[in-house]
Amino acid sequence: MLLMCPPDYFGIEYEINPWMSVAVAADHALAQDQWRGLYDLLAATGVDIQLLSPTEGLPDLVFTANAGLVFGRKVLVSRFRHPQRQGEEPVFREWFTSQGFEIVDFAPASVGGGSDFEGAGDALFCGDTLFAGYRMRSDATCHQQIGSILGVRVIPVELVDPRYYHLDTCFCPLAEDEAIWYPPAFDDYGRRAIRAMIPKLIEVERKEAEQFACNAVVVGRNVFTNVGCSQLHDQLRARSYTPTETPLNEFVKAGGSAKCLTLRLDGEESASWRCSHNANR
Repeated sequence: MLLMCPPDYFGIEYEINPWMSVAVAADHALAQDQWRGLYDLLAATGVDIQLLSPTEGLPDLVFTANAGLVFGRKVLVSRFRHPQRQGEEPVFREWFTSQGFEIVDFAPASVGGGSDFEGAGDALFCGDTLFAGYRMRSDATCHQQIGSILGVRVIPVELVDPRYYHLDTCFCPLAEDEAIWYPPAFDDYGRRAIRAMIPKLIEVERKEAEQFACNAVVVGRNVFTNVGCSQLHDQLRARSYTPTETPLNEFVKAGGSAKCLTLRLDGEESASWRCSHNANR
């Protein structure tokens, strides 16, 4: 099950990452077509897609991956670093509550908690381990709390290239022992940790990383990416995956692509994720 939000109010209205420029406007009609193209491809796999109503004045609400981290019926709702996105927090919180999710809050910063956490954009399970990106948008202290709150192993990995400001822009789990990644986005410890923990890694080249090749949606053996990722697609086919490209360049202008436009609602934790993966083999 996935959460998506139509791009009715999507646009480049501010600059909070290196991809965004208010001087390079998004083509609204084209963005709507591209979003619908991804939606239709995902729906054709049989996956259940829930829709969040768009809200005027929140152009990045379309990037539902940043809503929070879902774990079973619990959700840790995001606390955005930039004021421009903080208006999304009550919208996401209200939606999760209306759907019967249990909202789990982080400790406040005043008592040792972290102040920023940007959901599944920075927290992705591969097997039983939660890999958590920090520095650019999320605080490592929030990730430490996740381990205690959810009872899972967390591996914090530092992101060092501002173009890859969320973990899901440079890392994409495929199976419990396999992932796509772009190594230059991580510090030395992060690279070593990922190599030590995940035996099967597909490394993306720079040009394809810049097309957001790692920001893919995985549904069973199906992998959906932006266009311009042909080398990655060749590697995926060699490993018996079925890659599909769909143009999402209007969203790349805002620093997002396929994965950013979706949030797993059946839980990012490995048991649920693995069950869904195996069911689609």
